[in-house]
Amino acid sequence: MPVEMLRRTLIPLLVAALALPAAAAAKPIGRARWLGRVQVTEYYPVPESWFVGRKVAVPGLDTKHRIDWLYSARGVSMQGTGVDLGGELVHIDALGSGGWVNERGRPSVPGRDGWSGGGPFWRAGAYWLARGRRVTFPLEAGGWSSGRGRRYVPLSDVTFAEGASKPLRFYRSIAVDPDLIPLGSRVYIEAYKDTAGKGWFRAEDVGGAIIGRHVDVYRPPPERPELGALMFPSERIYVIPPGKRAGRDAPGRRPPPEVPVEGGGAGTPGTATDANAGGAGVP
Repeated sequence: MPVEMLRRTLIPLLVAALALPAAAAAKPIGRARWLGRVQVTEYYPVPESWFVGRKVAVPGLDTKHRIDWLYSARGVSMQGTGVDLGGELVHIDALGSGGWVNERGRPSVPGRDGWSGGGPFWRAGAYWLARGRRVTFPLEAGGWSSGRGRRYVPLSDVTFAEGASKPLRFYRSIAVDPDLIPLGSRVYIEAYKDTAGKGWFRAEDVGGAIIGRHVDVYRPPPERPELGALMFPSERIYVIPPGKRAGRDAPGRRPPPEVPVEGGGAGTPGTATDANAGGAGVP
């Protein structure tokens, strides 16, 4: 798929998925309860085969990989983990001190009201600036994504590693804001009642763009990049903090027996997100 078509298809989805809802409570939930007006997004290990950039060497990996898969807001830097061309998992290991830039190379920071500089496009380095200060990168087939690069912007202290950094499970694990939903909580989302966990999830991950009433469901990658991920802007979910019992008002489907994390459960192990597509992530 051409670069511009990918950008038109996926960046609007990403920006919409990362439009963050209202402020969270002042302290984490301490008893089993329903929580309304929750935004539900999705994230997944993103395939390198979807990307078109030239392969580059990066700290932490012995093999070269497509630059946009590694550093763009659609790739490993945002989703946290990816599947390389050989079918192996790769994750971002160290986030460094930089954040994100938009398509013009200007800083963009996530907050409760969205991104301060518009939708994120690339990490704050490891890209070139073309005429008009557009972020650009070299293509594997030759040429450039958005005009010939005139100046390279370096990126320091970001590293990658093979495998998964955290054993997540498809349709069983979610990323949360631990200032609102404690890690280890059981969470019921009605929209996922027909998935592997019957609508029940474990809060096992976090991400810099998961703020307040926002949870991110870990799922398998869609068959094609243009299919994107689901987003539910305002859901009512049920939260059971660690060590607490479900209340009388709990949903009819009580939490199913735990599936051991070892072996991947319902899916391939994942990684802590830096981002999330679907919305987790960002340091």
